[in-house]
Amino acid sequence: MKIGLLGTGNLAVTLGAAWATAGHSIVVTGRDPGRVKAAAEQIGAAATPVAPGQFADQADVVVVAIAWDGLEQALRLIGGPDGVLSGKTVIDCTNPVDYATGRLLPETGSAAELVAKVAAGAHVVKALHLFAGASWPFSGEKGDSPVVAICGDDAGALGRTTALLEDLGARTAVLGGLTAARQAEETAGFVMRVVAAGANPRFAVPDVDPALLHAGTTDQ
Repeated sequence: MKIGLLGTGNLAVTLGAAWATAGHSIVVTGRDPGRVKAAAEQIGAAATPVAPGQFADQADVVVVAIAWDGLEQALRLIGGPDGVLSGKTVIDCTNPVDYATGRLLPETGSAAELVAKVAAGAHVVKALHLFAGASWPFSGEKGDSPVVAICGDDAGALGRTTALLEDLGARTAVLGGLTAARQAEETAGFVMRVVAAGANPRFAVPDVDPALLHAGTTDQ
């Protein structure tokens, strides 16, 4: 599969390198041609830097790894409002929170829903915003692999996203449609607040065996 990375930061480079190792080819674009070239070189021989106007035609799946404040501009740069991503799976990794306070920045909706609005006709899936680039690929025991929560409205896009996450060594949990993205994004803010309080967020949620759940309730 040819994966298009919109973004040149640490997450984009780490994901690109991991997917290249799994046998995928990578195209990279962004606002700064120098950074695009450098990111492609960091990923390796499987990656090609491309101009924003050529990006959509060369990608089967697009991964958005952009800071919140540049998200809409980046999508417009590649022609999102013109429908160039129509019908494509677009994985949104944006973490739209204030890193100092954990506050979710969109007043309503979510970053993923903004992507769906600007990238006309795209099949948007929210994923990977909770994990730093250093998390991938995961090479430990399968039972210990990270669970990546995803959500989206298109079954085919959810399936393609799941397959790509498996290539990273992850498991997936589908939360529902794209309207669940705001809750998923708020979780990142919660994690940051727990860290700021001096605790490991891994221990801030209950350890629940799904096999013991019944009708969505647990014994208290």
